[in-house]
Amino acid sequence: MKPNNQNTIRWGIIGVGNVTEVKSGPAFYKVPNSELVAVMRRDAEKAADYARRHGIARWYSNGSNLINDPEVDAVYIATPPDSHASYAIEAMRAGKSVYVEKPMARHYDECREMLEVSKQTGQALYVAYYRRTLPAFLKAKELIESGAIGKPLLVNIKLYKEATERNQKPEEMHWHVFPEIAGAGHFFDLASHQLDYLDFVFGKITEVKGAAVNQAGLYSAEDTVNGTWKHESGVVGNGSWCFVVDKSSTEDFIQIVGEKGEISLPCFSHGNLTLKTQSGMEEFYFENPEHISQNLVHQVVNELLGKGECVSTGESAARTSMVLDEMVKDYYKS
Repeated sequence: MKPNNQNTIRWGIIGVGNVTEVKSGPAFYKVPNSELVAVMRRDAEKAADYARRHGIARWYSNGSNLINDPEVDAVYIATPPDSHASYAIEAMRAGKSVYVEKPMARHYDECREMLEVSKQTGQALYVAYYRRTLPAFLKAKELIESGAIGKPLLVNIKLYKEATERNQKPEEMHWHVFPEIAGAGHFFDLASHQLDYLDFVFGKITEVKGAAVNQAGLYSAEDTVNGTWKHESGVVGNGSWCFVVDKSSTEDFIQIVGEKGEISLPCFSHGNLTLKTQSGMEEFYFENPEHISQNLVHQVVNELLGKGECVSTGESAARTSMVLDEMVKDYYKS
């Protein structure tokens, strides 16, 4: 949909924290036919500082005031997940399309409510799973679809990280480890990118099982997860995530195995994509855009202007949240 029949989408950002400094914020005023006209942060001084440094005309310390700004056509919500649903619903009911950070919300039930309001209001809803638009991930998808590894059979994910919380007091820890804010622990923040990308490549996940535990006792959220799943295409997957390993044990890869070879690539460390077949090994290296969300933001703007389609929607992102919930549900039963 094209807000106000304009040729430019005028954005407001709710939550101009660190993620918006380089990763995402500048994309909204650098993408063609896109303008960033207002920003919001509860700390008024920091909101004003962000607006000044980025050349933004207006700033707010209240989200509702930004949402109801008549000069704002669409809203980017970059707050922690506990306020994604409430801000998104308020914005859509105010007639504004929404682009929300990932994960889409704390839980699938909140995602469903957001989707229902999107349907009721006719306002578009997008989610910031930008790996669907990054060159290495698109190359992997292209290689799979061209038959480079034959019929895809299975996927393995490993993500093992050190615990920055090991020497921190609870009040010093990031919100990512507080389930009341994040939905779960680091697993929701990071595995969501990986599982959403696999949904993009192999279709929705139709079966999923998981086991989540807390091994280190540093915080209340799970710190270790193992999961298995099956895609509608028949590809099966296995993943293991641990966020309390020693530095020597850190891992980050997605391995896709087919009948005639395999593809592997890191999800977060921006290393080489490797293709192994009977012909040998081939490596591909790609540079990401300076503002890593920019390719996806470009797609969002184009779709809002009726010039294309965006690959990351509320519908696809909600599927990912459902899978995440399923993997940790037993841990949070009590």
